[in-house]
Amino acid sequence: MTTLLFIGDVVGRPGRELVRRAVPALVAHHHVDLVIANVENAAAGFGVTPDLADDFLQHGVHVMTGGNHTWDKKEIIPYFADHPWLLRPVNMPAGTPGRGRYLARATNGVPVAVINAMGRVFMTAIDDPFRALPDEIAAAKKEAAIVFVDFHAEATSEKVAMGWHLDGKATAVVGTHTHVQTADERVLPNGTAYLTDVGMTGPHDGVIGVERSAIIQRFLTGLPQRFETATDNPRLNGVIIKADEQTGRATSIDRVSLSAQQIEALVSQPAAAR
Repeated sequence: MTTLLFIGDVVGRPGRELVRRAVPALVAHHHVDLVIANVENAAAGFGVTPDLADDFLQHGVHVMTGGNHTWDKKEIIPYFADHPWLLRPVNMPAGTPGRGRYLARATNGVPVAVINAMGRVFMTAIDDPFRALPDEIAAAKKEAAIVFVDFHAEATSEKVAMGWHLDGKATAVVGTHTHVQTADERVLPNGTAYLTDVGMTGPHDGVIGVERSAIIQRFLTGLPQRFETATDNPRLNGVIIKADEQTGRATSIDRVSLSAQQIEALVSQPAAAR
């Protein structure tokens, strides 16, 4: 059995600090073989920089995914050429820098394909993910039975539809982007682990990671506001998926939602107790 840990949208410094503290303890406690994280909000909520991507690798993240904020920091664009484990949505137009699929090698030696895709409902008009993903999965399965999909999308209906569309094709289809963890995790009938949105790793007492006062003023007045990353109540949202490396079918999916205090308690446990 292979265990995957996926960490939902990492937002700003509070989210990065949670990853730094939590990943080693979560890996030890849950016997995780591969760590994946969505990092498109890591740089103060907007994009990711090369230095931050390198830091995530140092903290135990093996593969990083993105979404609509992938390009917010222009200095990340050259980074894609030599760092294939940093993904952008696979259904970006031809010629877009980077790639949307990566073949990782889990710590137990099992190959795992990770695919990043983005939805189109209430999002940027890009290529059709419903047509792109089956072809990408078929190509990935030539090298790996386990295929993990991060579907970065706004609309619940689009994400639910994608889960059913890929049931039996992908090992897991999990949603990102809304920063609010949903409670509909399940293994679909043909063996695909599904969750509409994994949630956010960052400050949960703001508004999806942003200081709430500016957001409230934006709603009250309709005027532009300066958005700052919130700081209060940092929590790590993620999901743990177990998969059969022979069949590629998921056997379980469990949500993770941990406060900073819970993470510290986990870190302080003796190694044998994890």
